[in-house]
Amino acid sequence: MELKIIWTYKPAKGTATVDFLSGFMPVKTALAVSLDLEKTGRVFSMEFMDEYETSWSMKEIQKWLKEKETEPESVSAFFDGGFNGTARRSGQGILIYFKQNGIHYRIRKNASMAEIGTSNESEFAALWLLADELEQMGVRNENVVIKGDSKTVIHQMSGEWPCYEKEHQYWADKIDLIFKRCSIKPFYTWVQRNENKEADSLALKGLEGKIIKAVKELID
Repeated sequence: MELKIIWTYKPAKGTATVDFLSGFMPVKTALAVSLDLEKTGRVFSMEFMDEYETSWSMKEIQKWLKEKETEPESVSAFFDGGFNGTARRSGQGILIYFKQNGIHYRIRKNASMAEIGTSNESEFAALWLLADELEQMGVRNENVVIKGDSKTVIHQMSGEWPCYEKEHQYWADKIDLIFKRCSIKPFYTWVQRNENKEADSLALKGLEGKIIKAVKELID
């Protein structure tokens, strides 16, 4: 999460005040700057605004940072979907990297969803699987880098391409709803297929009916 600082400056003399608005900055930076401003004794009022235009007080920010110490952070993820048109089967694979309580972890998970009609729809379903897992993990108020090799999904979800297909819009709405509910800001990045091998392998195993869910602690 990033914040803007909105504060009202109180001059040493007179009753007139001046309003200031900063640019966005990381939460810890915003808190440090605001504490420095308060030391001047010239702050009449102060609040914070996040990317979703939600207002925060300093006490709320301090409480949020305390709670974040035990929540997942530094999250990045990969997704991929597979589809067998002849067998009418699909497979979805996701890979999530994150840090919690100072320890780095990796989650590998897949699924095999019914009633998927196309390869692109399977890719959207894989992204939904990822969003759902992030919510279950307790990821909140985080910027998350999401990588996939489907140009259709990446560009439609980022708003670079229009989304006319009703099946795509169905999944996009479900995904956006989760991210909004969790205050997750996704940063979509397209990667080459060879950079997405692990998610692809998980999707293929899903196609074969081999369901996997594994969490591993990563050692530096």
